[in-house]
Amino acid sequence: MRQITIQRETWPLRGVFRIARGGNSEITVVVVEIREGAVRGRGECRPYPRYGETPAAVIGAITALVPALAAGLEREELLTRIPPGAARNAIDCALWDLAAQRAGQPVWRLAGLPPPAPLTTAYTLSVDTPEQVAATARAQAARPLLKLKLAGGDDLERVAAVRTHAPAARLIVDANEAWTLADYHRFMPELARLGVELVEQPFPAGADAALADLPRPVPVCADESCHDSASLAQLRGRYDVLNIKLDKTGGLTEALGMQALARAEGFKIMVGCMVATSLAMAPALLLAQGADYVDLDGPLLLAKDREPGLRYEGSRVFPAEAAVWG
Repeated sequence: MRQITIQRETWPLRGVFRIARGGNSEITVVVVEIREGAVRGRGECRPYPRYGETPAAVIGAITALVPALAAGLEREELLTRIPPGAARNAIDCALWDLAAQRAGQPVWRLAGLPPPAPLTTAYTLSVDTPEQVAATARAQAARPLLKLKLAGGDDLERVAAVRTHAPAARLIVDANEAWTLADYHRFMPELARLGVELVEQPFPAGADAALADLPRPVPVCADESCHDSASLAQLRGRYDVLNIKLDKTGGLTEALGMQALARAEGFKIMVGCMVATSLAMAPALLLAQGADYVDLDGPLLLAKDREPGLRYEGSRVFPAEAAVWG
């Protein structure tokens, strides 16, 4: 019989991280550990209130599956036992890690993936006044790819501040559902002029049908509107890029399948994350191999990452060692 441990952890951030919906100075993650004899597998998820998740509810959902996990539940059956979301992600990633430790083979080989290579991640600048955004951009100007959180209102001033103080950086922006139709018409031509490469989730999920009939002078990426493979039917014609996150797909298993389907339908791919530790980034880094945009900077926003963790050199993130995951 396997032994299952579920742990709730709190991790402080470097400062207050703000998006259009509010700010946080710490995060809460849930870690699942599955022990089988002398080996163990771990997975981490970040319960996200935007999707109706709380740590208590996620722990409850995982706890309900403990008897099945102890008896040998594997990934394929897991997909039918619990819906996509944070709880399934933690379990799925723990089962991948367990399988790798059991086989003495890395997850990428078990999944039939190519050997992972280091990748360049976006670095996220949170919502703030144009003046503070300018100061932050100046401090991060050497990073090759910046992602700026927007919130309506002074967004053009925020983007202009980054362009002025980090002129060499590529720039993508994320409105986190904060724009109105009037904002879209006002902002998009100017963002194109300012060299923005991508606009993420301008409208609320469920209110984004207008995108099918709007000009897109800057490619538009789905985040809150994009969850698992079942989301794809609602995204066609509205979005150019999909932000795939393991906490939305419910794990690496579904994410790999979704990515293949999305590519076949002509979408470009961003692999993103909730702010979390290296344990959550490691499986996403396998998914991100070959992605058009990589946004796996979660540990860079923490006051301290778990140890051992992924190796970051500036914005370059390196594949996980076995002691971290997989």
